[in-house]
Amino acid sequence: MKQDVFDIRKFDEYKEDNRREVKKAKGGLPLSLWDSYSALANSNGGVILLGVLEREDGSWYTTGLKKDDTRKLIKNFWDTINDRKKVSINLLTDKDVEPYEVEDDLILVITVPMARREDKPVYLNDDMFGHTFRRNSEGDYHCTRAQVKAMLRDQPENTMDMEILEDIPMEYLNMETVHGYRNRHKSLKPGHPFERYADDEYLRSIGAAAVSSKDGKYHPTGAGLLMFGDEYNIVRQYPEYFLDYREMLDPTIRWTDRLQSSSGEWSGNVCDFYFRVYNKVIKEVKVPFKTVGGTRIDDTPVHKALREALANCLMNADFYEPRGIVVKLEDHKLTLENPGYIRVGKKQIRLGGVSDPRNKGLMKMFNLIDIGERAGSGVPDIFNVWNDEGFESPEIIEEFNPDRTKLILSFEKRKKQAIKTSDKKQTIKTNDKKQTIKSQEHTDKIVAYLREVGEVKTADIAEQLGLSPDRTRVILANMPELEALGGNRNRTYRLKTDI
Repeated sequence: MKQDVFDIRKFDEYKEDNRREVKKAKGGLPLSLWDSYSALANSNGGVILLGVLEREDGSWYTTGLKKDDTRKLIKNFWDTINDRKKVSINLLTDKDVEPYEVEDDLILVITVPMARREDKPVYLNDDMFGHTFRRNSEGDYHCTRAQVKAMLRDQPENTMDMEILEDIPMEYLNMETVHGYRNRHKSLKPGHPFERYADDEYLRSIGAAAVSSKDGKYHPTGAGLLMFGDEYNIVRQYPEYFLDYREMLDPTIRWTDRLQSSSGEWSGNVCDFYFRVYNKVIKEVKVPFKTVGGTRIDDTPVHKALREALANCLMNADFYEPRGIVVKLEDHKLTLENPGYIRVGKKQIRLGGVSDPRNKGLMKMFNLIDIGERAGSGVPDIFNVWNDEGFESPEIIEEFNPDRTKLILSFEKRKKQAIKTSDKKQTIKTNDKKQTIKSQEHTDKIVAYLREVGEVKTADIAEQLGLSPDRTRVILANMPELEALGGNRNRTYRLKTDI
């Protein structure tokens, strides 16, 4: 992780941001160090540099630490971070605290990883609700009580929607929605073992209901209520629950169409919202169709990506957080917003490979009708489809206080940028020959990928391109916009403009 945010060779180019913090530390460990430790651990990780200060223009300079200073700082640091009355958990190992020479001075670089959700919140002074911090572009800030509670909700392996709601009867579920779901399941997977079950047993089998140990009766789970309940019953368990679809295709009209869970005109549950919104989106978005053997295929990769994006928005929402889910369709752009931060972190969700939904119950029910996947590759697949179609790259935005995640999908075609030298278009060459269109596509994909993830190995890039590592190395070797770091076996690549 350190290579992503700190390279001693780039010291003179860095400035403070949401992943880098500098502190003087000439007279000992600054008290604010621990605020920054908590903030970075509860956010996306980063580095704290001791023995460094910031000038008015944002550039850094060293403050004169010497060997004796760093030795004392290191000892005091480990003594404090291992004191549970001061810091709730030590996330670091010896390699995360390293001294470096900068001209005639020393600096101490502390690399703080993003804490696992099981370890959050990371707090100070034995005071979870009073001394938990998060990081944003403006520095460290105190978490609100609601933000701390959100982190606590995310700790258990069983997600909140798997809980059995023993005070809620099965009558709270909308059976019209349940039967619609069952019909879809049956048509997609005829002969499935669940098909023969009565409704209550079927709902238990898909995770929408469970038998209470209190009264021996069926009751909905959180996922069952969200997926199949009526809105006026859902809000009794989830007071902040709200689903909102806004269609804004005519600038002279505020809404060309709007669908709200609280309107009372339909069930207002997650299942019906998903299908109503998906059908509205694909009707308005000009999705290119494909042909196989002369036959039109209406279900394209773009359709699949849109289904994945909408399902992800619902499966990763924190339904206890305010402002609810908002899906906005504008001319050439679809924005999906859900309450809650990204549990695996923004970088990991872009890389893929880790599936950790906030609502596992909802995920199971969507998976049973072939919506979504469990391999953690959903978001990378969306980016790949958008790149293949020539659309502008999707954008992921995280907001805090309140926590919120946005995915912006543009339907505008990417603008090709010509590389110029002496006001003339430079011919891009590979092995002294003009680069093929296919190679240029690979180059564009690599640039887009590195803009998202920062720094990766050849094998990761090859996997994204679907090429062999040898072929990928040839392409990388002919990309002057890239910077190679490390030896042959551990070499990674990043864009030269990435700091």
